[in-house]
Amino acid sequence: MQPLKPELSIISLLDTLSLTPASDHRQRLLRISLNHQDNALLPLEQITEILQVNVTDVLSVPELPECVLGICNWRGEILWLVDLCQVSGYPSPFQQEPLPPSIFSVIVRVNQQAIGVGVPAVSEVELHDLKQLQPIVSGLVSPGLLPLVWGLLPECNDPVLNIKAIAEYPLWKNQTIKA
Repeated sequence: MQPLKPELSIISLLDTLSLTPASDHRQRLLRISLNHQDNALLPLEQITEILQVNVTDVLSVPELPECVLGICNWRGEILWLVDLCQVSGYPSPFQQEPLPPSIFSVIVRVNQQAIGVGVPAVSEVELHDLKQLQPIVSGLVSPGLLPLVWGLLPECNDPVLNIKAIAEYPLWKNQTIKA
C-alpha cells in the first residue's frame, strides 16, 4: 500500500475530524427540521448535546403552555423540553396522534440552565459564513419564528436561530423559573 500524498492526507484528516482550515471563517451549523418543508440552522458551538428521548420518558407538567413538552432526566438533572415547532407557530408532531416514539432534543445551556429544544428531525452539520447573514424579512418565515431568528443565509435561504432567544422565550420562561 502506498502512502497518500501529504496534501491529500491533510484534506482527509480535516474532513474526518470535521475541522476547517485556519483561513476558513465559516462556522458549523446544525440543520434541523421544523416540518417537511422548512428547515432552520443552529450554531453548533452553542449546543451541548443532541439526544433522542423516548416520549415515555417525558413527564408532562400540568398547567404549562403547550410548547412545554415536559421534563425528563438528563445526566441526573431535570431537563425541560420545549417544542420548537409549537413555539414558532408550526404544527407540532408532538401534539398529534399518534405521538412519535421519540423526540430529538437539542440541548443548550443558557445562564447555567440546560434546556432541551424538541425538534422533529436533526439532519446534518454544515459550514456557513455567518458574516453573510441577512436581516429576516416578514413573510419569509412563520411569524412565530421571527423573534427567534438571527438572520437568513442567502446561499441556502434558511434562517439561523438564536439559541439564547429560544431559551429566554417569554411564553414559557417564567414557568420554568417557578419549578
